Amino acid sequence: MVSDRLRARLAAKIAERGLDPERPLPDTPEPIPALEAAQTRIPVDYRDALPEHPDVAAWVRAIADASVAPHVGGLNPHHGTAGRRRITHGPSLLLWGDTGTGKTHQAYGAIRALTAAGCGVQWHATTAADLYAEMRPRSGVDPEHMLRRIVRIPLLLLDDLGAAKGSEWTEELTFRLVNWRAQNHLPTIFTSNLPPVRTADMDPRQPVLRDKVGDRVLSRLSGMCTPVRFTGPDRRFLRR
Repeated sequence: MVSDRLRARLAAKIAERGLDPERPLPDTPEPIPALEAAQTRIPVDYRDALPEHPDVAAWVRAIADASVAPHVGGLNPHHGTAGRRRITHGPSLLLWGDTGTGKTHQAYGAIRALTAAGCGVQWHATTAADLYAEMRPRSGVDPEHMLRRIVRIPLLLLDDLGAAKGSEWTEELTFRLVNWRAQNHLPTIFTSNLPPVRTADMDPRQPVLRDKVGDRVLSRLSGMCTPVRFTGPDRRFLRR
C-alpha cells in the first residue's frame, strides 16, 4: 500500500513536470532498439527496405524460427534463456539478376526484418570488391584475423559477388569464406549481377558466376543457397 504522504509527494512531482496522469498515453509504436541500432549501419538508400519478395520473406521467417535462446548448447543452457533469441544456423540466399533490379534492397530488407522480429542479430555487410581490398596485405593489418572475424559472423551480406576483377588469390579467398560458412550452416546473403551457370539459350559472350568464382565456390553456393532470380528494369533509372 502507498501511504497518503508518499502519494501526495508523487502527485506534486508529477505536477511540477507538467504531466497529467489522467491523460491517455499516445498510441505510438514501441521503439525496437535492435532495429534502431541497425539503421545507423545501413546505407541511407536502404533504411526503409522491406523483404517484399516472397522467397526473401520466407527466408526471413525460416531464420527467425531457427533462432535460439541465449546460452543454448553452453555449459549452463538454462542461464539467461529469457533474453532475446539469437541467430545461429540456417540456410542462405543467392539473389541474382540484372543491375538495379532490387537485390541489395531486398538483402537489407531481410536484415531489417530480422532485427525488427526481436532476434539478436550480429551481422556484417560488405561488397566482394571491398572485402578483397580489406584483405590485401599491408602494414599494421592482419588479414587472417579480419577474415576469421568475417567468416564467423552469424549473418553476412556479401554484395556484388563476381563483379570485382578476379585472380587466383581472390578465388581462394572467396572459397575459404564460402566453404567455412557452408560447412557451419551460417546464414549468408549473396547478391550477384551474373547468372550462376551458362544455359543453352544464353549469349555465349554473357559472363556467368561460375567463370568468376570457380567450380569449388559455385558447388558450395549451390549446396547452401536458395537461388532467387530478380528481373525487370533498372530501378535506379526509374527514380530519376
